[in-house]
Amino acid sequence: MHRRLFIVTSTIVSFLVISSFAQLPQFEQPIKPDASLSLLAIGDWGRKGTFNQSLVAKQMGRIGEELGIDFVISVGDNFYDAGLIDVYDKSFEESFTNIYTAKSLQKQWYAVLGNHDYRGNAVAQLDPILRDIDKRWLCLRSFMVNTDIAQFFFIDTTPFVKKYWKHPKKNHYDWRGVAPRKKYISKVLKDLEIALSESTSIWKVVVGHHTIRSVSEHGDTDELVDMLLPMLEASNFGVDLYMNGHDHCLEHISSDDSPIQFLTTGGGSKAWRGIFNPNKVDTLRLFYDGQGFISLQLTKTDAKVVYYDVDGNVIHTWSRTKDCCHPYI
Repeated sequence: MHRRLFIVTSTIVSFLVISSFAQLPQFEQPIKPDASLSLLAIGDWGRKGTFNQSLVAKQMGRIGEELGIDFVISVGDNFYDAGLIDVYDKSFEESFTNIYTAKSLQKQWYAVLGNHDYRGNAVAQLDPILRDIDKRWLCLRSFMVNTDIAQFFFIDTTPFVKKYWKHPKKNHYDWRGVAPRKKYISKVLKDLEIALSESTSIWKVVVGHHTIRSVSEHGDTDELVDMLLPMLEASNFGVDLYMNGHDHCLEHISSDDSPIQFLTTGGGSKAWRGIFNPNKVDTLRLFYDGQGFISLQLTKTDAKVVYYDVDGNVIHTWSRTKDCCHPYI
């Protein structure tokens, strides 16, 4: 079998791309010597510190130190209101580097693009030049992060949503490297299907910007419910969590048909107060219409999710224990 292997090392993460079955770029993430890992997840944040972004960042730093986090996940809408202009846009430093300054947050950040990022120069956020400006930053369209006990599958969800393609004069979207839509979506889904089918990881976490299940402003994303959810719910794939942003709130919804937990962490800055629109949900465990973030702690047998508000108060927790573990290969 023909394989191409490229490794770029740093003090935090190594980059591994294997041209074999799985086509998603893969990153190897070290975890703690006791085979546990912890992380923070945040979305919809980049407003140069306003709308309580700086306050959320301060509490992320505190919680990050308490947990000894290994990395941070950004679920998209990284820079408002329309992404970055180019790789030298000062918004990158004003909304990211100068805001998340706590020592505990000087870890790798894995980010996906949101719909507001696509309204600007989406390609700029993917450019390695930004990693030269701030080595924490790593953003791709779709990719995987591998650890000894968990795999994280980051999916580019914005191109799935039809309405973004229908009104180009209302909002410009940077579809370079994406169009035509159907072909791109087909490849994303196929790559994810292959990656999930090959995975033997104990825990599987899928990350995207858009909601699958939500009771806030945007509600369910129909295209993801139709095209992505059936794959995530397939019993042979064993997906545990779906993390997203898009709705500016904190939510936890449990599937009634599968073990999947839908975790919305879109409270990084501007929150939508009072917008509660219950539609078809499974089991609503948390709806909080304010700013905040979540943490995820994993071991070989246990998972724990904690939701924090803007003051760092714990507002919700969820945990799961697995009876048996499969060896990670």
